[in-house]
Amino acid sequence: MAWLRETALAAVAVFMASSAHAQSLPADFVYLRDLDPSIRQDIRYAGANNFVGRKLAGYDANECIVKRAVGEALARVQRELAPQQRSLKMLDCYRPARASRDMVAWAQDGNETPAQRRYNPGFSKRELFRLGYIAENSGHSTGAAVDLTLVDLRAPKGPSFDPNRAYANCTAPEAQRAPEDSVDMGTSYDCSDPKAYTAAKSISPAQRRLRRILLGAMARQGFVNFAREWWHFSLPGVPRVAYDFPIRRRP
Repeated sequence: MAWLRETALAAVAVFMASSAHAQSLPADFVYLRDLDPSIRQDIRYAGANNFVGRKLAGYDANECIVKRAVGEALARVQRELAPQQRSLKMLDCYRPARASRDMVAWAQDGNETPAQRRYNPGFSKRELFRLGYIAENSGHSTGAAVDLTLVDLRAPKGPSFDPNRAYANCTAPEAQRAPEDSVDMGTSYDCSDPKAYTAAKSISPAQRRLRRILLGAMARQGFVNFAREWWHFSLPGVPRVAYDFPIRRRP
């Protein structure tokens, strides 16, 4: 879920693209593919494999967009990981402000399916906002926050996500959870559970080691982790201005 309460957001700048097939990004935003095409991308809110179970508002393409400084730092992390036969895998990058509003509306709509409950097995989705897992203002909308994991480049490709299958909840053993085609970090992405805390003790030594590898590589390039979500990192120093332009396919 990857939400930080951004109380210091200065403003919300709305940028609407005029073309359905291409867009000019606001100043200092870039497509990550233009900086490092080797970084894998699986932008989860552009499809159905997420806690809401559908595409979120504003996610019109599977594209990672970030502020340039963030993208350059991610490229440096990728270069560090390359000799280890590992790659970053982006799960969320810039998030339109409308998507955060979509999440809040979803959490308050009074409906909850078993598939949605997989991501918050310990409480109702109505509690996500009160507990701080969902916020109206997200650091992702500034282009300075990202959600990501690691891929072992030596491992065979995993199975595809099947929206009709009844997977176990996000804290279950990897073989029972929805497939993510990445290393086993102990929980699924977007898992609202103490087991997803970066320093959780309830995971295996191998899973803790992988989290430390990701945390260390990101920290060496200036990223700060959100302690309740092993996947969420932000880069300090980026202006706290939120944006609401849609994510469209790279021209």
